[in-house]
Amino acid sequence: MSWLDKTEGFERINTLGKAGKPFLFIVSYTQDKILAQTLDTLDKDIWYQLDGWHNTSKKPTSKPYTFAKSPLAFTAYKQALDRVQEQIALGNTYLLNYTAKTPIHTSLSLQEIFTHSKAKFKLYYKDEFTCFSPESFVEISNDTIATYPMKGTIDANIPHAKATILANPKELAEHIMIVDLMRNDLGIIGSNVKVEKFRYVEKIQAGEKSLLQVSSKITATLAANWKDTLGTLLSQILPAGSITGTPKKSTVSLIKTIEAQERGFYTGVFGIFDGKNVRSAVMIRFIAKEEKQLYYHSGGGITLDSDAQSEYEELLDKIYLPIHILD
Repeated sequence: MSWLDKTEGFERINTLGKAGKPFLFIVSYTQDKILAQTLDTLDKDIWYQLDGWHNTSKKPTSKPYTFAKSPLAFTAYKQALDRVQEQIALGNTYLLNYTAKTPIHTSLSLQEIFTHSKAKFKLYYKDEFTCFSPESFVEISNDTIATYPMKGTIDANIPHAKATILANPKELAEHIMIVDLMRNDLGIIGSNVKVEKFRYVEKIQAGEKSLLQVSSKITATLAANWKDTLGTLLSQILPAGSITGTPKKSTVSLIKTIEAQERGFYTGVFGIFDGKNVRSAVMIRFIAKEEKQLYYHSGGGITLDSDAQSEYEELLDKIYLPIHILD
């Protein structure tokens, strides 16, 4: 099935939702490419896993592998960060999620990376890209929508890592801004918006390194007929606030001028409607193949208080394979 444009794609999601047909949806960052394909006709070279929902049972096999990355130079990164902070000083944004594209080299295929990953949310698409995301986008169940914005990362092996990141004023300010943005987004499509959990910490594996990541849970009540307009609802809250910034409209415009590359499907979303409920994820921890070369996309939120060296190191920490030594 071919990609649909923004209008056709969200309308197809509306149609399938109204019909109650289980389907997979994939939406690019700018929503210019959308796939909405029923699960009973899903192409065999599209694999997904969403916190227990999956269409493949392939098991990891023992295999040594190589992995290397060739990130942009710190000087180039700092130039981009300086441009972001100039825009913050002008009042055009308060928080901007800046991302970069890094060539990587590995002996593993995209299929093998998907298979070996233990991430909660995974997608493999036709040997073109894969993602192993720790971040949910939205869940919908019993007319309640929940979103889980993730902002804040620290090396779990640092002494008192959890207390350190929760006490960091820059990280707190960044997280509050994203929670406020997502509250506003859910308020566009629902009612009774609540922050049910604020800044809880989860551990994830970043290759050989353990990271702590900070998330919050926000919920809202949808109209009883939300399935009939699922595509329209998604269109009103995309792109995800956690990977853009605030205020969203002006920040998205700035991302277009400051980032050196198009994001494509990176930081888009994918999900499953099972006929009654929705699970979806933000496509971070993302690897794309372009003319046989693999590129890893990563980034982080920039505020006026951001330190260039720390932000650069966070960008590099997020470039990893979600695999321990295979044995």
